[in-house]
Amino acid sequence: MKKSLFGLIILFIFLTTYTPKSNFIFNSNLYIKKIDIENNSALKTDAIKSKLNFLYRENLFFLNIKDIEENLKNETLIESFSIKKIYPNTLKLTIFEKKPIAVLQNKKKKFFVSDKGDLIDFKNLEMYNDLPIVFGNGENFYSLYQDLQNIKFPLETIKSFYFFESGRWDLIMDDDKVIKLPINDYLFSLKNFMLSKNNSNFTNYRIFDYRIKDQLILN
Repeated sequence: MKKSLFGLIILFIFLTTYTPKSNFIFNSNLYIKKIDIENNSALKTDAIKSKLNFLYRENLFFLNIKDIEENLKNETLIESFSIKKIYPNTLKLTIFEKKPIAVLQNKKKKFFVSDKGDLIDFKNLEMYNDLPIVFGNGENFYSLYQDLQNIKFPLETIKSFYFFESGRWDLIMDDDKVIKLPINDYLFSLKNFMLSKNNSNFTNYRIFDYRIKDQLILN
């Protein structure tokens, strides 16, 4: 009697929980067999995939995005990503990368500086070989960069930035001209340089020294 009652209970549970849909969800055909990566430019596809090997044979329906976040969190060039499930067994990741604007050289350490001011782990990436170098601790670099953008300074012509402990900057241009900025009110100096650099009277000068207020010393 007890055995038959137990059997009836099992049969009842099966009949009330089994549906074609649940069978589909747990189907082994939903195990991830293919991962597609798109929209990455600096980061190599294989490098990203290597961090996601744990996903293979995971059920696509029950995929936990936090597991992906955890495995990609050390890839500091990734700003964000989105996923698309392509049934039965393909996962597509769209990668959105941070955009480096400079390389910060602080003693023996190197970092990328992003266009939002974030520090990013440095990698030898060919597409970023021509970024300007920031020497020193880089204090206030992002603020300076934004000021340069706002006055439409030709950023592509700057080869390097030197930060001094006194709190001021030198800018080295791609033609080796040097702009020595004052600690304060450097925007006036930058605008003055933009007006004078193409003036034939200044062609032969290499150093534009604005450190003394209301003066330009040429050398």
